[in-house]
Order: sequence, then C-alpha cells, then structure tokens
Amino acid sequence: MIYDALIVGGGPSGSAAALLLARAGWRVTLIEKSAFPRRKVCGEFISAVSLPLLRELGIAGRFVECAGPPIRHVGAFARDATMTAAMPRVLAGDWGRALGREHLDLLLLEAAARAGAEIVQPAKVIGLRRDGDGFVAAISAEHGTRDIAARIAIAANGSWEPAPFLPAATPPHRPSDLLAFKAHFQNASLPPDLMPLLAFPGGYGGMVQSDGGRVTLSCCIRRDRLQQCRQQHPTPNAGEAVLHTIMASCRGVRDALGNAAIDGAWLAAGPIRPGQRLRCADGIFRIGNAAGEAHPVVAEGISMALQSAWLLCRELTTGSALNQVARRYDAAWRVAFAPRIHAAAAFAQLAMRPMAVAAALPLLRLAPQLLTLGARLSGKTTVVTAHLGRHAV
Repeated sequence: MIYDALIVGGGPSGSAAALLLARAGWRVTLIEKSAFPRRKVCGEFISAVSLPLLRELGIAGRFVECAGPPIRHVGAFARDATMTAAMPRVLAGDWGRALGREHLDLLLLEAAARAGAEIVQPAKVIGLRRDGDGFVAAISAEHGTRDIAARIAIAANGSWEPAPFLPAATPPHRPSDLLAFKAHFQNASLPPDLMPLLAFPGGYGGMVQSDGGRVTLSCCIRRDRLQQCRQQHPTPNAGEAVLHTIMASCRGVRDALGNAAIDGAWLAAGPIRPGQRLRCADGIFRIGNAAGEAHPVVAEGISMALQSAWLLCRELTTGSALNQVARRYDAAWRVAFAPRIHAAAAFAQLAMRPMAVAAALPLLRLAPQLLTLGARLSGKTTVVTAHLGRHAV
C-alpha cells in the first residue's frame, strides 16, 4: 500500500493530524517510537481556545471528564511576593484545564486509530528518502525493518528528539541552554483554579492542578544555573536540586508544596530550543515543536501543537498543489504563532530575574489587568480553528 501521509510522532500534533486526515478519507500511517501510555515533560495545560478543536476531534468530553479543574486565574510567585489576576475569558462556559500527557496523548492516539489511521507503535523511522513524487521510509520495529511508501511526510517529533530524516547540526552545549524538569505532587495546597508563573534565578516554571488531584510543577533552568544548584543541594537527582532552589526562591511554592508528597519520579528533557523553524523543507511538512516552539513560560505548547496540526490539515485537504499548501500553511502559522513566540521570549527573560518580577508585582497589584494582558499576549485568547472541510484525496 502507498499511504497518502506518513506522520512521524504520536504526540498531540501527530495524533491530531492523523485523525483529521483519516476523517477526510486519507490513508494515513503514524509511527511513534514509544509505547503509550507514557509520561512526558510538559506543563500539561491546554488553553480554552483549543477546546473547540478537541470537540472536533471527538475527545472534548473525555478531556473535561479526566482533566483537572478549570483554571480561572493566573498568578506570579517571585521571592516573597505573590500576585493573582483573572484569566482572560474566551468562550462562554470554557476554561483551560490540565491533563497528564500519559492520558491526553493516549486519548488522541486512540481517536486517530478509530478514525482509520494505522498506528505503528513502538517503532522508529531510521531513514527517509525521496521516491518519485513521494517518500519511502525505513521503519524499525520489534520484528525487524520494513519500508513504507507515502505521498507526503509530516514530521511531528519533539524539538529535542532529532530524527534521522531531518538532518541538523547539533549545537554544542552552552551555559545558557534551558533544561526542562517536571514532577507531580499530591496533597499540595495550590488553589485549584490558579496557574502561577514561578520566577527564580536562571529559570522559570509553572504550577497547575492536573488530573487525579495532582499538582504539576514544570520548569526550565539554565545549564550553568543547574550546575550551581547541584553543588548547593547535593541531592540524588537533578530534579530535587532544582526543587530546593525554587522553594528557596519562591514563598508561594513553599506554601503550596510544604506538606505535599512527590507522586512518581522527576522527568527531565532538553535542551529546549525556542524559536521558529522551517515549516516545510525537502518536501517534508513540520508541525508541533518541529515547526516552532515558544518558551514554556506561556504554557502554550500543547495548544500550539494541536492548532498547528489543524492549520496544516486544513490546507492539505483542499486538494491544492503541495507547493501552494506549503506557502499557505507557512503564512497561517506565522500569523497564529509568531506573536506568541516573541511574547514568550520576552516573558522568559523577565521571569529568570526574580528581583525584577518581585519589583513589578506592586504595580500589578494596582493594575492586575496587566497580568491578564500578559495571558492574552501569550495566546490564551487566540482562536485559530474553524470547521475542517472534508475533501476526497
């Protein structure tokens, strides 16, 4: 069989694209290297602007049922200062929520399979070559290696998971590299409707109540600052050293996690490479973090992944020539996501200077709508989706 689309990566962007294309009548195969369910470094929050897309994907009901409580407030914890403000309202009755990636990704992947996409998991694409007007991929799985032919290829792999078919020079380690950490906690005292930004020297993070009563703490920290943390706090793993640093820097985190217990192991990944990338090169379309990534400080990673998949599939299912699809997708992507990436970069630089954040909080208390404005600039009110038309291949 020659597939219409080969998708590499079963995270939110890859599974959403597989589902949308399969529903449109495409023959789709998705290759995912891990066996689901699996945990993943991620802030786990999905903005309210993505709920219409989750409804279109057919998982909104299960998402709301499984996810944590609605998030109605944003905040900031820096040194001994704390601040909260209203989350900007987008759609009547809809608020953003958080759901662990072990649950969200499985919901999406199973929905793609029900729509008719073929899921190959666990397996890896170890090579991809042009063959006429399409591609032939070499797939390595438990029972050996085989080739799969497809008309188009879509890269939905994570930004720190380089694929052999997307050659890129691996930059050397730099002191300024951002490394990501995540852990879940039980019995935390974080207000259930609050998602605060955590500002600490050389890094930033966030907290949110996720599924099962868990509070998720996720953060990014500079490589040089991490080395200092490990020297100051000689703990068994790096995640614990980072937590000691955050709690020493943020009274709000000490208050929230003072009586909490960690639920599971710390996860780590990186380095994070925020910024824009090529959306189509060598005939390969890119979605999710493979297309571009905002600093996690704005908690928009999952929403951008889902929405970028929708933008590409909207263009692919028009029946237009692929070069036209690439131009329109690239233009739509830049309009939807470039402002978020620029805003996130500015917020990240500020957040890594907690003294500056703490100094700004008195102003925010006088004008809390400025914190709400920051949520708007990060994309919390940007609805990019509408009904996806059904087109025959």
